[in-house]
Amino acid sequence: MITPALLLSATGTFILSTSTRLGRCIDRIRKISDLLENDFDPTHETRINPDRKQMLLGQVEILGRRARLLIQVMQVLYLAAAMFVGTSVSIGIASVFLKRLSWMPITMGLGGACFLAYGTFRLIFEARMSAQGLHWEIEFMERGAEKHQESA
Repeated sequence: MITPALLLSATGTFILSTSTRLGRCIDRIRKISDLLENDFDPTHETRINPDRKQMLLGQVEILGRRARLLIQVMQVLYLAAAMFVGTSVSIGIASVFLKRLSWMPITMGLGGACFLAYGTFRLIFEARMSAQGLHWEIEFMERGAEKHQESA
């Protein structure tokens, strides 16, 4: 019964960090959305540079894909947590009532481990997407810095 509890704790940590990543992703989408909305407002005095606007639109696309992926990962991690809780319960049931139910905790434990592994691999994919978006943004800023140095 200890092993499912440890795996449940690990799953909880993944859920917490994924929730934080999702929140940051959504905050960034909202910030970019506000910038773009101000650019479309005719009463707003400043306009966004067309190159920067294109970069921001690209960021929104990446951030949207990341947010959808993080939501899917959270659902899978919640399934893993449910399986680990079910494993603990089924261990108790199998040990109290019938030896014939010994397959139950093994099946639920393996199911939970599979969900946890799947969620972890999806988080690796999301982290790569995040790094790609950051890389594109850094490249854009470096090009802008080069233009400013050339004009100075």
